[in-house]
Amino acid sequence: MESVVKTDSRGRKKVLNACSEPCAIEKGMRLIGGKWKGSIIYHLKDKPVRFNDLTRMLGGASKKMVDQRLKELESEGMVLRRVISDRPVAVTYELTDFGKTALNILDNLRVWSESHQI
Repeated sequence: MESVVKTDSRGRKKVLNACSEPCAIEKGMRLIGGKWKGSIIYHLKDKPVRFNDLTRMLGGASKKMVDQRLKELESEGMVLRRVISDRPVAVTYELTDFGKTALNILDNLRVWSESHQI
């Protein structure tokens, strides 16, 4: 439903059908909009990736930042963490089916960004 702005007889504005908090777009942005989250999801699109490899793929992100974002994505059900070795500890990360649903959105964002030279 689209929001409508009405003005009363005193010139005061009121919004009808305002977005309830948080609206669907805000909820979606909370899932994929955090710094590095979209890039992490995009780099996991093809196959499971080990933590250090993922950090290298991201370039400017610190290991601490990547770890934080992966934990957030895991708690949101978008990423699955798998321990592949105990000594030394080695883990891989991969997208869940839910995480894969964000790929189309991110690809559209990439195309939009490239076409507008942002």
